[in-house]
Amino acid sequence: MGIASEFKEFAMKGNVVDLAVGFILGAAFGKIVSSLVNDVIMPPIGLLLGGVDFTNLFIALNGQAYASLDAAKLAGAPTVNYGVFINTIIEFLIVALAIFFVIKSINQMKRKEVPPPPPNTKECQFCKESIPKEAIRCPHCTSDLKS
Repeated sequence: MGIASEFKEFAMKGNVVDLAVGFILGAAFGKIVSSLVNDVIMPPIGLLLGGVDFTNLFIALNGQAYASLDAAKLAGAPTVNYGVFINTIIEFLIVALAIFFVIKSINQMKRKEVPPPPPNTKECQFCKESIPKEAIRCPHCTSDLKS
């Protein structure tokens, strides 16, 4: 068996395909969360804080003032982009919360009650003691149970 056929066999196993699908869905979910944070959550928060655009919160390390982060980047100024960092933290918290709820629902589905196994004992017809189902003689009263 050659390397190419071994790799093909490995790549076509269910785990690898599932991992690839999960990675693609995760990347798409990340884009959705980024849009949710940047386009839906942060603008109202910025408005409540006096019209602050979090993506433009930065510190220019060269000591000069710039109108926006884009202007600072265009000038080649080194910056600490703490507004973008705040957005990233919020994105992480939303993703973590979503994963928490997914894992919680999966765990709840796994916890469904498993019916108890059927009893492995029976009652002796003479002394009414509990005995193994396969018993042919009662260990308590020594009665013959074949009949």
